Amino acid sequence: MSRAAIVRYAACVLAAAALWQFGEALYIAAKAELAQHLIAKAWARAQSGVVAPKPWPWADTTPVARLTVYGRQLYVLADASGRTLAFGPAHLGGTALPGRGGNTVIAGHRDTHFALLEHVRPGDEIAIELADRSLHRYRVSDSAVVHPRDMRVLAERDHEQVTLLTCFPFRAVAPQAPLRYVVTAIRL
Repeated sequence: MSRAAIVRYAACVLAAAALWQFGEALYIAAKAELAQHLIAKAWARAQSGVVAPKPWPWADTTPVARLTVYGRQLYVLADASGRTLAFGPAHLGGTALPGRGGNTVIAGHRDTHFALLEHVRPGDEIAIELADRSLHRYRVSDSAVVHPRDMRVLAERDHEQVTLLTCFPFRAVAPQAPLRYVVTAIRL
């Protein structure tokens, strides 16, 4: 095989790999957006009194809240897990629900729904609406970068707050980010 043929072959392989990665990134973003539309329909059913409506027939989660940050509405799913987070932000089981006192922890992916956390600053307002239409408002008090094993961010509090959690750094190339970004907001 000639040197020119090897170069052409290598260029084709690299181009195919780049297209594959680009396609995968588009797929993840499209899946996350489509899921939010399906979850919004389930949320409307929850607000009309349907108990634990599934966003799609095979779903193993349901919407529990609508989070508003910077005017962007995000539907929060129950029971944060890797599978749930692929479709939207999720409430971390074992932490308080909004309006019930304590620390409500909501996690989301840094490269889809929670990419906006990079721009959240102290003083910004966050709102969480529950299916019963109760609205809970919070003011951002702090943001921090922590180690993934730092469990203090999950600890119960004697005041009502919401903790938004995502991976860090925001634009890391590697799928597994080494740190966590935490936004803390206190109930108004």
